[in-house]
Amino acid sequence: MKLGVFNPVFQALSFEEMLDRVVAEGLEAVEIGTGNYPGNAHCDPTALLANETQRKAFLQAIDTRHLVISALSCQGNPLHPQREFARRSHDTFVQTVQLASKIGVDCVVVFSGCPGDSDDAKYPNWVVSPWPPDYQEIIEWQWREKVIPYWREAAAIARQRGIRKIAFEMHPGFVVYNPRTLLKLREAVSEEIGANLDPSHLFWQGIDLVAAIKVLGKAGALFHVHAKDTALDPQNTAVNGVLDPLPLTALAERSWLFRTVGYGHGELVWKEIVSALRLAGYDGVLSIEHEDALASVNEGFRRAVAFLKRCLLTEPASAAWWA
Repeated sequence: MKLGVFNPVFQALSFEEMLDRVVAEGLEAVEIGTGNYPGNAHCDPTALLANETQRKAFLQAIDTRHLVISALSCQGNPLHPQREFARRSHDTFVQTVQLASKIGVDCVVVFSGCPGDSDDAKYPNWVVSPWPPDYQEIIEWQWREKVIPYWREAAAIARQRGIRKIAFEMHPGFVVYNPRTLLKLREAVSEEIGANLDPSHLFWQGIDLVAAIKVLGKAGALFHVHAKDTALDPQNTAVNGVLDPLPLTALAERSWLFRTVGYGHGELVWKEIVSALRLAGYDGVLSIEHEDALASVNEGFRRAVAFLKRCLLTEPASAAWWA
């Protein structure tokens, strides 16, 4: 298993400065955003697809530093009820797939997106309650009319380009937000559908990461992994629960916060996650993502690197523990 980083954390640096920083910290891989929510600070698919010389220089900068690209990431909302928003997300996905094919990257990280509740909707509608009955009707309509048709088409586009790993970050607010919805989409579409496992989005939902890894691993659906933590505030959670739409900047009032790995869950938890990934056959990259409002980029990144290096030294748990 390799240790890497998701590049938006260093968007203030130039491409080569970012790569030098990755190497200086002893990492082996980089995940690169190509647009949509991650932005494209270090990788413009339009320019790279149009210019072979630029493309070769891009790859050379990575190869000469003995790094690998773990994934190209273009998390957006191609199901957004506002057609222009959806079109931009889709176009970036297609360009990302095309670029991945040309530079030999086998994994593209995405969000599933979320449609509205009808063709007349203006905003996404993420349903989290089974009652009143209207909500079940919305879910059924979304999956039948929007989710499955779109991702069948998108998977075919990826397949035509030789990309066999579309890694969905299971993110609340979108229709794929936990292992059950990920596997539902995989069953309805194809085996190109798998997970970008980001523990931070699962911790606050009350999901046991080891249990989730077992299920996803047995399905062959573990494609990529983020390293980001979440801390739950025991008092705020006790009063208001974990569904929390307060702004991420309302640090003291929120029920949970994104944190640097080790600042939400301890070393034992993360060692168990690493062991579970190994036992599930995952031998890819742990890609550090920094979104910790309580730590600077330098502090959060360095602490994450040191913490994960310790976790990666742990031996896998026994087969009996896995059974």
